[in-house]
Amino acid sequence: MPALIRRPFVFLRHGQSTRNLERRIGGQHDVALTPQGEDEAKRAGELLGDIDWSLAVSSPLQRAYRTAELALGRAPDRIVDGLMERHWGDLEGQPIPETIPYTSTPPGGESWQTFVERIATTLNALLDEAETPLIVGHSGLVRAVRGLTHGSPAGPRSANAIPLWIAPEGTENWVIRPFEPTDRLSACR
Repeated sequence: MPALIRRPFVFLRHGQSTRNLERRIGGQHDVALTPQGEDEAKRAGELLGDIDWSLAVSSPLQRAYRTAELALGRAPDRIVDGLMERHWGDLEGQPIPETIPYTSTPPGGESWQTFVERIATTLNALLDEAETPLIVGHSGLVRAVRGLTHGSPAGPRSANAIPLWIAPEGTENWVIRPFEPTDRLSACR
């Protein structure tokens, strides 16, 4: 499993989608934002929109792309297929279970290892290209980063449209926390 390049980035999960509202697994189904999700993305833009990002990218799924547009006040610099949510196979569209089997392979879906390797390869390419990129995507990305940096995907689900600061800390650790106004200087070119 590749290690992440030790560089910070800002992650923004998409706003509330129709699947979030229904409490169903979205996976790679291309579903829209709800009106609440659009409002959440606009509020994220109050914190992120006027930063001169070295690179702002999005998953191709419309819930992420639209979130990026609303938060940035423009289209993202690029769509990156490798940022797509995990393919949950037969579980896509099903009610979200109380305990989600992150490290198991869902029937007809993407294995945990394949998903994490895809996210790591994609993030490393972006981190190699840009100093502190903005990455707009899906909650699975944070789970994959936790798996890579903490050895387990366990932890709270990332909230819709709340920017996260994901950065190396010290020589071995990583921090995943809400993006704060004081982080703005680090996020600028």
